[in-house]
Amino acid sequence: MNFHVLTLFPEMVMQGLHTSILGRAVSKGYMTIEAVNIRDYTNDKHGKVDDYTYGGGAGMLMQAQPVYDAYRAVADAIANRKAVEAEPAAAESAEGIQERNGGSGCAQDRQPRVVYLTPQGRTFHQKMAEEFAKEEDLIFLCGHYEGIDERVIEEIVTDPVSIGDYVLTGGELPAMVMIDAIARLVPGVLHNDESAVSESFYHDLLEYPQYSRPEIWHEKKVPEILLSGNHAKVDEWRLAQSIERTKKLRPDLYEKWKQRSESECRQDKKRS
Repeated sequence: MNFHVLTLFPEMVMQGLHTSILGRAVSKGYMTIEAVNIRDYTNDKHGKVDDYTYGGGAGMLMQAQPVYDAYRAVADAIANRKAVEAEPAAAESAEGIQERNGGSGCAQDRQPRVVYLTPQGRTFHQKMAEEFAKEEDLIFLCGHYEGIDERVIEEIVTDPVSIGDYVLTGGELPAMVMIDAIARLVPGVLHNDESAVSESFYHDLLEYPQYSRPEIWHEKKVPEILLSGNHAKVDEWRLAQSIERTKKLRPDLYEKWKQRSESECRQDKKRS
């Protein structure tokens, strides 16, 4: 999988995402991460990418031109790579692809999904991470200042996404949060793929409590069932704990789980 981040602070993104599990996944070729500096695409000789808003108001707004040109460069590179992969014998040049696609370098039906990090977007959740993980390429657009010119948002953005009902100074941290959540679903990224399907929010339940050595710590003992070696009983205990924890901490998720479970039971009865 390939992550492309359009940003004014590429070093922030690259330093944050090239460590630990994600860093190892990149080095082993399970995924790629690139941070594209929007300033590199401005036509302003001073590297300016923002200006005052029409109609007045506080703050500056990121201009459409550098954002669009940065996006266009990434989208064209993706299209060119896919064309070469699809036609290895021909090994088409970028010029040949652009000529075939009317000079754009990227046919309209090849447009990659563009995630714009904004408080106005849909709130990010695990099911959304699973959906995005099916993509081969994802472009993340990180805003700053008062945001981005609405015209370029309308032109290129496919998925406005928020990570919560609060405001940050820019889109880099939300992009990194999303990439971390999505990347761990990519095959090979986690050493144990079971980890990705047994944690919180899968099946609308929070994760059960877990314990490690020592067996007794601060006079608190590991539950006996986990020391029994009876895997079936351990699984039952973990499910019960997940249900109880979800009911207590996230009643909204518990209701979703309860409704889904009841629906599945009714369907099973009909089939039998």
